[in-house]
Amino acid sequence: MNHPADLKYARTHEWVRIEGDLVVTGISDHAQDALGDLVYVEAPEVGQQITAGEQAGVVESVKTASDIHAPISGEVVEVNMALEDDPDFVNDAPYGKGWIYKIKPNNIADVEQLLSSADYEAGL
Repeated sequence: MNHPADLKYARTHEWVRIEGDLVVTGISDHAQDALGDLVYVEAPEVGQQITAGEQAGVVESVKTASDIHAPISGEVVEVNMALEDDPDFVNDAPYGKGWIYKIKPNNIADVEQLLSSADYEAGL
């Protein structure tokens, strides 16, 4: 499995990357592999306030559907519209073109409460 060391991870299999004052998030390589070929991604709405640990969206595969949980609290400022036509971007590049949404966090320091890649992998 590929879990880049420069990202932080939630126990619920989401990853985050800080980009300026925003946090980009998606699902981990482990999660996309376990789900199989994705056929649909439901991201939160732009402007929506999300709370860490709560449901923020859904991913559906040929096998099952799974909730996406908010890794940190904040306001959704952008969603990856390319996933509407190509949800398989999440399978092909979960940390690149398969990102799901961007958050303006309530507190950027909350990212530090998430897991390192080593700690995330140890919990798998």
